Amino acid sequence: MKQIRTLLLPFLVGTVLACTAQNNNSGISAQEKRQVVDSISTILGSNYIFPETALKMSDFLKTQLQNKKYDKIKEAQEFAQKLTEDIQSVSKDLHLRVRFDPEGIARRRNAELSEADSVALAERRLRNNRRSNYGFREVKILDGNIGYLNLSGFFGVDEEAGAAAAATMNFLSNTDALIIDLRRNGGGSPAMIQLITSYLYGPERVHLNNFYNRANDEQTQTWTLPYVPGKRRPDVPVYVLTSSSTFSAAEEFSYNLRNLERATLIGEVTGGGAHPGGTQIATERFAIFVPDGRAINPITQTNWEGTGVEPHIKVRAEDALETAKLKALEMLLEKNAGQEDTFFLQWAMEGIQSQMEPVAVDQKILKSYVGNYGPRKIHFKEGTLYYQREGNTEYELIPMSQNKFRIAEVPAFRIEMLEENGKVTAIKGHYDNGRTDQNARTGK
Repeated sequence: MKQIRTLLLPFLVGTVLACTAQNNNSGISAQEKRQVVDSISTILGSNYIFPETALKMSDFLKTQLQNKKYDKIKEAQEFAQKLTEDIQSVSKDLHLRVRFDPEGIARRRNAELSEADSVALAERRLRNNRRSNYGFREVKILDGNIGYLNLSGFFGVDEEAGAAAAATMNFLSNTDALIIDLRRNGGGSPAMIQLITSYLYGPERVHLNNFYNRANDEQTQTWTLPYVPGKRRPDVPVYVLTSSSTFSAAEEFSYNLRNLERATLIGEVTGGGAHPGGTQIATERFAIFVPDGRAINPITQTNWEGTGVEPHIKVRAEDALETAKLKALEMLLEKNAGQEDTFFLQWAMEGIQSQMEPVAVDQKILKSYVGNYGPRKIHFKEGTLYYQREGNTEYELIPMSQNKFRIAEVPAFRIEMLEENGKVTAIKGHYDNGRTDQNARTGK
């Protein structure tokens, strides 16, 4: 049986090895079901990282078949899903996955692809990789000079992927803190983990992880790289965002940094998959991803299989980013106490706090702010206060307190309503560089 090795773990296989259209409603006979179960049982026994568990899975599949648990299944795709559920119910290993992929298997078995087909396959992979920007989905500088990277996958490090990583890490090289968002990252290549992590350390080598491979009965090690193109950031505070969908290589990255005490993890416990492997062909129409290795962290001497990676700060995945921003700003404010930098940090802090803890203002108070203030105008519409300057764009005002407001589209500007003897007399503009200006009320 031919084995197809891949650096991309199951959650990424569908996007990068994207199979061409196939008939997911194809029927399946009792004879083919027996062939698939027999073949998968053999593959598991010869390759799965834990031989005893492999035997239990094989026995369970054969018992299910014998007890006619698969008889009512009429479609091949449904059969693959049921087999996946059954082997995962025994092993608890989320990497194990049976796939119905006749066209993909035929393509992979054809060792003599024509030159045109080989070129077409390579070009398709390249387009897919470029379309996803090698996993680097979003990179930006947040208020408070906090870097943000949304990384959707750890791609294998070729020339283009390496260049994308270097460009991203160098873009973020002047930030005072770094947030790496892995909440929707399903895994990938240890090589990309090694490259990105190397930017977070100096040139001295750091031991990241070990992998044991059953087939070769050997253990390999991964370390940070002695050279990276661009600037290293061994002292920048790092925050890693996780969710229950964070899986495989994304978990390795998180687990490595957690145990090296190099990052603060914020979010949810991760998915719990620590067994790399490869795809093996079972029959003409079915394949199975089989983990034949396991991670062994050099610090804990274990891994995150079945348990997931525990974050330092547990919050809902949807709240993780705002929580990380707040924690980073608190840290930077403490670090820069008494320095000039604290104003823009405090500015960013107030903005985050107002997002996390929305302020409600009575409509009677909001209506009292309506009026003209020189070139500025405040008006009330459908329960919301709006700001406009000299006929330009109209912006919704978001309360930060009973008399102070921010504008989502203009984060560098806020307004404060001023009162005297219980009456609104002026509007004061605040800017993130510390500048202020003021306009007196000129009428309703």
